[in-house]
Amino acid sequence: MDGALIIDKPAGITSHDVVARARKILNTKRIGHTGTLDPFATGVLVLLVGKATRLAQCLDKDEKEYDATVRLGFETDSGDLTGLRTTERGNAKLVSVEEIENVLKEFRGEILQTPPMFSAKKIEGKKLYELARKGIEVERKPVRVKISKLELLSDAEMIELSKQLKVDSSQVKVGLDYHDIGISVACSAGTYIRTLAQDIGRKLQTGAHLSSLERTRAGKFRIEDSITLEELQEIASDGKLDEVFVSMNDCVAHLPERKLTEEELTDVKHGRKIALTGIPSQTDFLRLTSNNHLVAIGSADIGENAIKSRIVFAE
Repeated sequence: MDGALIIDKPAGITSHDVVARARKILNTKRIGHTGTLDPFATGVLVLLVGKATRLAQCLDKDEKEYDATVRLGFETDSGDLTGLRTTERGNAKLVSVEEIENVLKEFRGEILQTPPMFSAKKIEGKKLYELARKGIEVERKPVRVKISKLELLSDAEMIELSKQLKVDSSQVKVGLDYHDIGISVACSAGTYIRTLAQDIGRKLQTGAHLSSLERTRAGKFRIEDSITLEELQEIASDGKLDEVFVSMNDCVAHLPERKLTEEELTDVKHGRKIALTGIPSQTDFLRLTSNNHLVAIGSADIGENAIKSRIVFAE
């Protein structure tokens, strides 16, 4: 079993829990994922199985897309609904749609974003969330990220999102001292949606935190193509895993392709370089294929005018 599974992660468990359950279902230890989702978050989690685990470096920088609920009215220490209520900033009910739209414009394109303390980012070998749980806050340098889409969800879309996340829709819009808005975001890898929510709240002078998050796309993989862990169990029991596995070649179909001749196939299998032809010269990753099967991941060596293999799958 070498390929990818697109799992619809449920709320309440970690990404590691999903991997553990998949390992048990598939009876294999060689499974990883391409991007962590917080326990409260749901949606697309790409699992790489078998040899495909070595493709993570080709996929973890892919653009991500999310639907999120931002609760205006107050901040939390974690930036999401799991944290303790902290800063009070203003009456969220008085904020108009026009004001929100104007603030969202400020976050489109390339922006600087400071990683939150409650994140898995490491500083001096220590994960930030481990320090945060001890009440320790350290200085973090802003990181440049790209927001290619940031749109306000309609009321109808908000209600649909609440149904998908099993949230009481009567509580979605307005509370005693808060107001929920829905946003759809497409962003570069490494963007923190909880930080985006908090920064939006500060611009609106109301305070805000993330109250729900669903990843709807990771690279080419969409929520519509995903399956639940329960469905994976049923499919595995029926012996139909081949119907849901994404081949390794399809996993990296976004990379430039170099089709190998029989002679080049032999060279690649033995770790030898081949001629730099048929692909863009400034390519970090490219797929080397034979008969529509992924043989290796290569890169262009401009100095030697050759393609060298970085990961070889074929024996």
